Order: sequence, then structure tokens, then C-alpha cells
Amino acid sequence: MDAIDAPDAAAEDAAPAPTKPARTSRKRSVTVGDVARHAGVSSAVVSYVVNSGPRPVAAATRDRVRESIRELGYRPNAAARALKRGSTSTIGLAVPNNTNPYFAELSRLVEMAAEARGYETIFVNASDDEERERRHLQKLLARRIDGLLLASAVSEPDLSEVADSGTPIVLLDRGAAYSGRGIRADAVGVDYRAASRTLVEHLLEHGHEEVAFVVGDERLSTSRARERGWRDALEGAGRRPGPVVRAAYSRDGGYYAGRRLLRGPAPRAIFASSDMQAIGVLRAVREAGLDVPGDIALVSFDGTIESEFTWPPLTAMRQPVERMAEKAVELLLGRGGTTGEFHAFDAELVVRASCGCGSR
Repeated sequence: MDAIDAPDAAAEDAAPAPTKPARTSRKRSVTVGDVARHAGVSSAVVSYVVNSGPRPVAAATRDRVRESIRELGYRPNAAARALKRGSTSTIGLAVPNNTNPYFAELSRLVEMAAEARGYETIFVNASDDEERERRHLQKLLARRIDGLLLASAVSEPDLSEVADSGTPIVLLDRGAAYSGRGIRADAVGVDYRAASRTLVEHLLEHGHEEVAFVVGDERLSTSRARERGWRDALEGAGRRPGPVVRAAYSRDGGYYAGRRLLRGPAPRAIFASSDMQAIGVLRAVREAGLDVPGDIALVSFDGTIESEFTWPPLTAMRQPVERMAEKAVELLLGRGGTTGEFHAFDAELVVRASCGCGSR
């Protein structure tokens, strides 16, 4: 009987233990070439389908390419496409406070206007902090955005880094164009002074001898413009200015201002320079056991959806945010915005119950 050789023990000890095949960290990405082979077309045709041009593709071929994309799970490389095209098809939008319904509405409308032109929007929020705004702008510029819309938390933002990058910029929520440090930029907004005057004049038509004023930071040009409009209306009617309280453009700011105004004799009329402030004033008035408009007439600026659903509904000067957003995106993507021009829109007086006119 033939013997079977026993394995050599030393050799067995020295032999490496069997190992499992190494796993790859990720599945290989599907490429344009893979899609082209699967669909039986050239890579150029796949590119035309993915990018909707520049050359037309027959409907049957386009459907076949799209089916191959779906089956293979192909995902275009956005970074590579951007590098090739020299464009990210992305714009940045920086606002001072995204909890304010005015900026929330403006952001939504900017996004829609940009999307209609094939661009995506990256939003950042400064939280009313100049340093935070500066950091966010640096991050947006690092993403190589195609343009920047800025509703700044300050009147005179430092745009030197934006200018150095060559990124187009248009400013929002301003009452004048920007020109500083050798940089010129277009701005989109309303004539806040004239609009505020119209609003206060409407309030004076109710026979009030004075109008108190709740306003934001006097360092902001839009705050100063609202204050000038308030004074213009009173001086033009030969009336004396009422008390002024400066407070944040927020519900808390308005509540603080309302409580301050009600420490002494209650004013018969108040102009709040934002809807958020007016909402805070409403709470302070109610807590004091007073009524709007029975005891105190109240009007506000901005005309956001919030102003329609307070009780009573607020008489407000509404900013045309949809047209402003459209114009800002148009200027930005047209590579304009560097002439230092102010694109002014007319605000609309929306009369409701808070001024004493009753609902309309």
C-alpha cells in the first residue's frame, strides 16, 4: 500500500494563513464611456444629453442614453463639469438674518429666479454679525460661485476680497448704490425715504398730532432713510416728531421698544420700521391693556406675509420683493452690476385695519 506523505510540520507552521480577498473601499464610479458603450453611442452624444446641448440629439437616441444612465446609476461629476465649462452654475446669497420673513421671502424668490436660468443658489446667514458675514463670503468665494447677491448686515461691507476674486456682485436691501475702497457695485432696493414719508403721511391723515418711531440701527443706511422719511412727513404737515426708540429689527426689538414707549403717556400713533418690530409692539400694547387701533394706530414697513396675519392686520409699506429678486438675478447673471447704479422700485402702501381705516 502506497504511503501518503505527511505534511512537514515546520513547513506548515511557516506557511501564511489563508487571507480573504481585500475589499475595495468603494465601487468604481460609472463613467461617460460606460454609458456610451451601454447605449451604443459616442461619449460626445452622452455629454450632449447630460448637458442638454450644445448639439441636438434625436429623441430615440436621447431616450436610450437616459435609460442607460438610469440602469448604470451614472452621476455626472459636478466639479469636473464646472472645471471644463469654467462655471459652477451656482450663485451665492448672503442675508443678515434668515429668521426675518422679509429675507426668507426674498431668498425663496431669488432661488426661483436663479433656478429658472439654470443656476443653483447657496444660502448663508450672517445672524446680524459682520465678522460672521465676512467668513461666509470667504467660503462662498472658495466655492468659485458665478456671482454673489449680498444683503449685508452692515451699511458699508468690505468687498475687497470679492473684487479681488473677480466675482460679480449685486447688493440687495439698500437705498443707494455701493461705492467704496475703489469698488463700485449695483444695488437693488426701494426709495426708503420716500416710501416712509408716504406711510407716515397716511397715518397723519387720521388727525394725529405726533407719531412715535421705532427704528433699527442708525448705522444702517436703510434705517437712516426711514427716519428721514418719517421726519419729512411730520415737518411737511407742520406736526412735531414723537419719541424715537432704537431697537433690533426683530420681534424682541419691537417688544422692547413698545414697552419703552408705554412707560409714559401712550403715543396715539406709532411707525415701526419693520413688520417684525410691529409684531413686538402689538404684544406690548396688548399687555398694557390697550387696543390697536382704538388706542394706538400702528403702521409698519416691509409688508411681509406676517403683516397680513397679525391681529389687527397691519397697514404696511410693501416692498416688491419678487421684482427686486428678478432684477438682482438678471443683473448678476448678465455680468453687470459694476456700474454703481441704484435700481429703485416703488413700494406699495397696503391699507389694513391697524391704522384705523378698517379692513380693505
